[in-house]
Amino acid sequence: MHILVMLGLVGFGAQMVDGSLGMGFGATSTTMLLAMGTTPALASATVHLTQIGTTLASGLSHWRFDNLDWAVVRRIGIPGGIGAFIGATFLSSLSTAAATPLMAGVLFILGLYILIRFTTAGVPVANLGKPLRNRFLAPLGLVAGFVNATAGGGWGPISTSTLLASGRIEPHKVVGSVGTSEFMVATSASAGFLLGLGFHGVKFSWVALMLLGGVIAAPVAAWLVRRIPARILGSAVGGLIVLLNARTLLSEHALNISPGTRGPIYLLVLLAWAAAVTHVIRLHRKQQEPDVRTRPAAPRRRR
Repeated sequence: MHILVMLGLVGFGAQMVDGSLGMGFGATSTTMLLAMGTTPALASATVHLTQIGTTLASGLSHWRFDNLDWAVVRRIGIPGGIGAFIGATFLSSLSTAAATPLMAGVLFILGLYILIRFTTAGVPVANLGKPLRNRFLAPLGLVAGFVNATAGGGWGPISTSTLLASGRIEPHKVVGSVGTSEFMVATSASAGFLLGLGFHGVKFSWVALMLLGGVIAAPVAAWLVRRIPARILGSAVGGLIVLLNARTLLSEHALNISPGTRGPIYLLVLLAWAAAVTHVIRLHRKQQEPDVRTRPAAPRRRR
């Protein structure tokens, strides 16, 4: 019973992160499924089946709150779907022994990227209004879709971060457009897994519970996207993904690090994560404080 509750919470938490940050559903939920002992291909298949529903709910919610640029959705989503289908068929052909360290390695890198980016960099908003061309969006979607299906996550970290870095579209529309276009990516990846695996072994009860949690979270996340401090959330989620996938990479199935050495490494990662989140919280609080130099002088009292 506790596993079923956990799955619902995984879906809810992953969608809250993804809907608010524009990334993280795949990386977060796939990492949790791998930690529960699911094989890489089945974990990715389960996540993408779930995302067909969560991305649809997320897209409707973002449309309701005017967080979409439909041109970007179309021009990044179609090549993203093609890349996802190719990535799903590729992952389906790998053995579990080969796929586990590969997926953990990609997820570790994605988590590290999210952690570093949101800890050290702000969100650029320059060049707003300049057009985003197909020669930029199509390769971006193709690569992000392939990585997303192969690693069980990556669409958001690659697409959202790149579009934010371009500075040519408002941050809340980047989050909404990337999340909505992921519906095409999830559908295409699921078709690829159906072709490669036939969904043999996929637990549809898991899909249903994660979907339920994600659908409940979608409108809340779409509302929060304009209000939540993205840098704090990004640092927290990035560190969590790094920590969980470090466990897989350090195991005897991957890097074969001795048990006595793993503890200090886990502690080091945990301390670095805590320091990053603390740093970002301090920066956020400092930005919220009014500048003393700009405060109006208090009127003098007459004696």
